[in-house]
Amino acid sequence: MTMNTDLEAAVGGGTDGHTDDHSGKGVGEESLAPQQTRIMDPWSYLFAWLGGCVSIGTFTIGSGLVGTLNLLQTLVAIGIGCTVIGAALMINGQAGHKYGIPFMVQARSAFGFSGTRLPALVRSVPAIVWFGFQSWIGAGALNLVSDTLFGYDNIVVFFIGFQLLQIGLSVLGFHGIKWLENIGSVFIIGSLVYMFFSVISKYGEEISANLVNVEGTWGAPFWGATMLFLGIYSTMMLNVSDYSRELRRNVGPVRQIAIYANSILPATLFMGLIGLMVSGATGEVDPIKVFSSAVDNKPLLVITLLFIAFAQVTTNILNNVVPPAYALMDIFKINFKTSAVIVGLLAFATFPWELVKDESAAGLSLFIQTYSAFLGPIFAILVVDYFILRKQELDLTKLYDENGPYKGVNWAAVIAMGLGVVAALIFSGISWYASLLPAGLSYYLLMKHWPAAKRFME
Repeated sequence: MTMNTDLEAAVGGGTDGHTDDHSGKGVGEESLAPQQTRIMDPWSYLFAWLGGCVSIGTFTIGSGLVGTLNLLQTLVAIGIGCTVIGAALMINGQAGHKYGIPFMVQARSAFGFSGTRLPALVRSVPAIVWFGFQSWIGAGALNLVSDTLFGYDNIVVFFIGFQLLQIGLSVLGFHGIKWLENIGSVFIIGSLVYMFFSVISKYGEEISANLVNVEGTWGAPFWGATMLFLGIYSTMMLNVSDYSRELRRNVGPVRQIAIYANSILPATLFMGLIGLMVSGATGEVDPIKVFSSAVDNKPLLVITLLFIAFAQVTTNILNNVVPPAYALMDIFKINFKTSAVIVGLLAFATFPWELVKDESAAGLSLFIQTYSAFLGPIFAILVVDYFILRKQELDLTKLYDENGPYKGVNWAAVIAMGLGVVAALIFSGISWYASLLPAGLSYYLLMKHWPAAKRFME
């Protein structure tokens, strides 16, 4: 893709929100140019987010709250976290929805062409780590199915094969995401409901004793828990424009919040509470071991394990392939298919077999808190830049002109990000929340009063 192509697309029709093309983009033909082809209707968009939010990471966070929060407190913490998530996704996704631009282009007005590589790196690293982690979980589920039905046990073979399958699906781009999530949503919803009630049926007494009739706390650990559930999706809050640019233009902000709420909240509630309940009842945190012990019926066990594997595919392709693939496209000027393959291969290097160990649960929580400390400031900067400084008006020609006013690095954004990170690390338990005001306010003041940032405001 050349700069001329980008510029032609940037100034072409459709960016004013009055025209829409639902059929012109081919399979795997993703680009950084303004999106004219909107392939996601509201239902497809909801199903995509539902499939993308069935994360084993949420299960792990729920497991880690045993002994800290009771069942009601965990329920409320998930509700608060998901409410913040839905509002944040709608807010930061407006630029992508209105102009059809991805996160890598949206960030140029705040960070500059070269500076955008910093938030791209911060967003891509967690995506690749989660990609590897969830792929190993999915491979473990498939391996157990094979062992149960055929007596063949070799998780390394299943991991390699499962990863190659996901790479093959990811190169199909958003067309592949659309049909995969639409088909899988019914299976996902049914499996979550089944697993939830089967856990209650089998471990009802233990759940009542260990999770219901305990005091827990509404203090700092409670708010820290809301941050952890929020932190699972804090990566998507940054690059939500990558997805909202695919949503048809007639879907307004209120409907968008409804879509996010009705997809993220159910998936997070089920996975988080299942993790809390089974770990509270059994002391086990490995989801594969948990579900294999919770289900006595062999056919139902196989269905449950296949659900776990399928859920990793839907989550990885939506959340963990697209963002780093777009970053590679922007930095190295390569096409989407090549980028998706590279991302899939990089996931092998995360050593996910180490991440799934019992002693790694606390490390995953620390990992979420740490990368959330970097993601929160970037989110605040993007929101201040688009809504307050630019009044929701972007000049697409400048956003695609490497030698224009956004050339290089906007150090105002980098400094503001640094201040936000410091605040987040000081208040590490609520890092994402703590970073917003310092980063957003300092970015606004620097852009208004620092001469070096003046050209970014022209």
